[in-house]
Amino acid sequence: MQPVFCLTSAANAIKLTKRLSLLRVEMDNLSEVFFALSDPTRRSILNRLSSGEATVGELAAPFTMSAPAITKHLKVLERAGLVHKERAGQTLRCTLQQAPLKQATDWLSSYSQFWEESFDQLDQFLQQEISDDISSSNSGKKTSTKAGND
Repeated sequence: MQPVFCLTSAANAIKLTKRLSLLRVEMDNLSEVFFALSDPTRRSILNRLSSGEATVGELAAPFTMSAPAITKHLKVLERAGLVHKERAGQTLRCTLQQAPLKQATDWLSSYSQFWEESFDQLDQFLQQEISDDISSSNSGKKTSTKAGND
């Protein structure tokens, strides 16, 4: 019975992957960028490309996955506009495209004021709690000192 469960799970995973692929077709570019960045393999590929162009083979070298798997990762990065592939004879060279990363950074930066204000409010709250705890602790000591003097 267990192997049937595994096959069923694998079949369901394939169906889900196909549905997600269809949904990604409709994504806007920013969503494509964040989707592409969500995978550690793709982030590693981008990190490598940040030091200069590379062939598909050079990008695949550090990974223990098949060439088709690397190709799929590169397609996701290319669809998001993060990687540009160019054929030079038999060689396919990849370069990092910075504009989509800037777009994502700009979008995230728009929330920095919100986070800074939230952290400031949290800091004020914690400082007040600490002050209240110290005051309450000191009040308890004075009370016990007075009680000991009676």
